[in-house]
Amino acid sequence: MVDSQAAMGVATTRLDERLLASLGKLQSAPIQFERVAEVPRGGVWCALPALLGLGLLRHSQEHFLLPPGFYPLETIFITIALLALARVQSLEALRYEPPGEWGKLLGLDRIPEVRTLREKIQLLCQESQAVRQWSSQLAREWMEAQPESAGTLYIDGHVRVYNGKLTVLPRRYVARQRLCQRGTTDYWVNAMDGQPFFVVTQASDPGLLKVLEELMVPRRLQDVPGQPTAPELEADPQRARFTLIFDRAGYSPEFFARMWAVRIAVITYHKFPQGQWERQEFGPRKVHLINGEEVELLLAERGTRLSNGL
Repeated sequence: MVDSQAAMGVATTRLDERLLASLGKLQSAPIQFERVAEVPRGGVWCALPALLGLGLLRHSQEHFLLPPGFYPLETIFITIALLALARVQSLEALRYEPPGEWGKLLGLDRIPEVRTLREKIQLLCQESQAVRQWSSQLAREWMEAQPESAGTLYIDGHVRVYNGKLTVLPRRYVARQRLCQRGTTDYWVNAMDGQPFFVVTQASDPGLLKVLEELMVPRRLQDVPGQPTAPELEADPQRARFTLIFDRAGYSPEFFARMWAVRIAVITYHKFPQGQWERQEFGPRKVHLINGEEVELLLAERGTRLSNGL
């Protein structure tokens, strides 16, 4: 009898705490996980150590703040991450997910409904400076963890099609569908092994060159670790701070000159190739891949004189 009364007292306390949190009288409802026989999509929790190791919650309290309410700040971050891992395609698709089953994964009564989650995300993103500082801090930490990869950055743009009706986005060409559709363009900056460092999303796409010069390069000059000092650059005229690799959308001799003026090297495709190279120019070379494997390739190298003398 004593045990049952104590259990009832604990349950009543939890109920009171949840009620007070829903009324904004507490900062958030307490998280409490219960023992259950089975939980749909419970396997997504296997990825939680990796998410935390990458910094999902490491700096959230420093840069973000939510007003008192039912859902803790950490729960919002974890919810978005778990929905992505479970292949829930959009926030709207959350309407068709079982809220109580998802609540068991979060240690709460239920997962936030679509309207609530939208409101929370809007509150978190209204301070754009805080979002940039958070993403930059994580990007710096990821680069510092892989200094051998941070000096060579791969940049590529991908169109993300938008099928909603809340806003009218400009159309852009989607190569995989061979159609012009409304959407945004995501410019990803990755390490040599494909690990993403950060992403820049453009609703109105000004093109790769402008995104590189106005948004990416200024941030990377501050964030990329292991850059040579000014005396080291002066002592070696051929040494670069780091290298950018991108496709032909970024081909511009004028842009290359501006980048080398601040000692940033670029690698891209030749936009106007002419003729084939002779077979005898190619010779075997051992190449060390990022995964540690060593392969032998037939390679050739030539110098190129661009229109601006570079």
